[in-house]
Order: sequence, then C-alpha cells, then structure tokens
Amino acid sequence: MLRPSAQPIATQLPRAGGLRNPIAALRRAYAANRALTLLGVLMLISLIASIAGVLFDPRVIAGAPAWLKPLKFSISIAMYSFTLLWILSFVQGRRFWIGLVSYVSLLAFFIETVVIITQVLRGTTSHFNFSTAFDGVMFNFMGSFVLVIWLMNLVAAILLLFQRLPDRAFAWSLRLGLLLTLVGAALGALMTMPTAAQLAAAKAGQGLPIIGAHSVGVADGGPGMPITGWSTIGGDLRIGHFIGLHALQVLPIIGLLLARGWPLRLSDRRRLALVLIAGLSYLGLMALVTWQALRGQPLLAPDAATLAAAGAWLAGTLLAAGAAIGLGRAREAA
Repeated sequence: MLRPSAQPIATQLPRAGGLRNPIAALRRAYAANRALTLLGVLMLISLIASIAGVLFDPRVIAGAPAWLKPLKFSISIAMYSFTLLWILSFVQGRRFWIGLVSYVSLLAFFIETVVIITQVLRGTTSHFNFSTAFDGVMFNFMGSFVLVIWLMNLVAAILLLFQRLPDRAFAWSLRLGLLLTLVGAALGALMTMPTAAQLAAAKAGQGLPIIGAHSVGVADGGPGMPITGWSTIGGDLRIGHFIGLHALQVLPIIGLLLARGWPLRLSDRRRLALVLIAGLSYLGLMALVTWQALRGQPLLAPDAATLAAAGAWLAGTLLAAGAAIGLGRAREAA
C-alpha cells in the first residue's frame, strides 16, 4: 500500500537520484505500492520482448511491424503505472480505495497486454477485429477491461478532488491531469464506431470482419508517421486519444515546475491561475486535433480552417497566461 509522505510538496517531487540508481527507486516504489510497481516492471519486461520482436520478427500486421503495437502499449502503460503510483502518494489514508485502484489497474492492464500479445503471436490484429468468433471475443473482452481502467482512473480523480494539499496550484495540476486523461481515454470510443464503408457493407449483407477504425477518410494500415504510425494521408483519431492519455504526465509536470519556481517565482494565486489555464488549453488542443482528424485531415497537412483554429488556440493560451502573470504582479504591487 501507499505510505504518503508528510513532507512539503517541494520536497516530495521526483529527483534525478532515481535515474542514477533505478534499483533503489524501484525498491522504494515497491514499498509504497506493490501493485503499480509490479505493473510497471511487467510492462518494462514486455517492452524488452517487444523490441526484440521488432528487431527479429519480420512479420507485418496491418501495415506495421507485428510487435510495434505491444511496444507502444508497453511504454504507455509503464508511464501510466509509475505516474499514477506517484500521484496516489499524495492521498492521505483511503487505503481501501488506493488498493482497489492499484490492484484492479494491475489486473486490467495485464489482461489487455496479454490479449494484444496473443493476437500478435496469432499474426492478426487485436483492435476492431471480428474476423472470427474468437477474435471478436478477444476484442470485446479487452474492451471491457479498458472500461474498468477508465473507472479506476475516475476513482483516483475523485480521491484527489477530496484530498486537501498545501499547494493549491500543484494539487490542481494532479487533479486536472487525471480528469483530462479521462477525457482522452473516452475519445477512444470514437474509434470503435463503424465507418461509412462498414455500414454500407452491413446494409449490403456482407460480413464485417472489422468494426471500427482509427483512420478517417482512408483505410487503416496506409502510410503513417514514423513510430506513431499516425496517418499521413487521412485523419487519425489516435492523436487526440494519445494527447489526452498523457495529460497524466504533462499537467503534473507543469505543476512541478511552477512549484519549484521555474521559470518564474510566482505567488500561489498566479500559479493556480496558470495551472487552470494550462488545463483549459490542453483540453482545447485535444478538441482541435480530434476535430481535424474527424474531417479526414492528416496532422501535418492542416487546411486554412485548422490553421486558423490552431492560431486562435495558441494566441488565447499565451494571452491568458500573460494576463495571469501581469495582472497578478500589478495586484501585488498595488
């Protein structure tokens, strides 16, 4: 179970020593939260196996190296597990709920990873695959545990919402990170909806081996960006989903930097305003790239409307942040 520290926020922040001595860091993490540490270690093992698969297994599934998907999922889940472990360390008490979130997340992510790797070993896709009864059962089974993961994230967010912390700005960076991750995860539901071509095939009485897609306007498996695989010829719903999921790291990092006085030493009120602005801006970015994808537009080929929206988003963020800093200084001077 977690043993939250009673130290001030600034002294609870991660330090570089963990990078110099990862074994000691893992031991401390394991003493604090066994389930999430075990999950992170399992994902690191899965990552190593997936890298070996990419290097030595020449198979291609849906236009990508067979082991690329478990590799990317291993990285993402490892980051999620260690980040959630650290965030939950700020929750005082609530041992039952912390244990519930931790152990259920371990089970759900483990099952999701097993399904993905099983399908790779079978030489087929894990997502949207209804080619056979077994494939359909595997996808639906995995999808049910994805919902469980979402609910555990919601419980963690509720715990943080009711947890009082001495630094309001940092506290809200943790809360917003969890809440925006919920939004980003929910965007994944857009990919499970049948496409227009799939609906037409269904009306024509044809079979539907694939239901859902991450590409918009083009078929999945076409030309994509390096590593991410995001489509370069059509829209890709994975982009907004990806950005949303990693709010769990981005927002707390912003809170961390502000708590440590970087780039400016600001009052608590101004730091809180900046964290809230960052949260709204992040939500706007998710909406922007998802809107772009739904219009069948590649990320790196925006049209005039997308560029105008991106300019408005950036200008609004900078103006709001500048106003929060400037008005705060003016009030303090007065």
